Amino acid sequence: MNLRRASILLAAVLGSAVVLPAAAQSRQNVAHKTATALSGDSFGYRTGAARHVYATYAPQIFKGMLPPLVHAIVVVDTEVDAGGRVREVRVVRSPSHAPDVTERVKKMIFAASPFPAPATAASTRFTEVWLVDHSGRFQLHALTEGQL
Repeated sequence: MNLRRASILLAAVLGSAVVLPAAAQSRQNVAHKTATALSGDSFGYRTGAARHVYATYAPQIFKGMLPPLVHAIVVVDTEVDAGGRVREVRVVRSPSHAPDVTERVKKMIFAASPFPAPATAASTRFTEVWLVDHSGRFQLHALTEGQL
């Protein structure tokens, strides 16, 4: 796949979201995002869930900006109950060339359970994009540092 096609594909998956580098966030901004992470706000919960995954799998996080092409992109829709326990992980997009990555992502989500409890709902559902490099390290779109 050439660079142009890969860029178009990544743009289609990620939409038009603007992401600031994690290193550029101030302590106050991080505290604000953590406070909203448990709210009923879908994006806020997604951010809190991503922070939970990063804390759980710290050695496996890709540090810095991702290369222009990543090995695999997996999009999953996750439902957690009132206690933050994972009820369901539904794969929205899976890389056909790397089905092992999809299975690994699903296992990691279940193993990271329980997630933070949603504050205002009996359960919540959020969608996350996993960007995985050839070594298996990853970033989540909610907390990505961008691409080179």
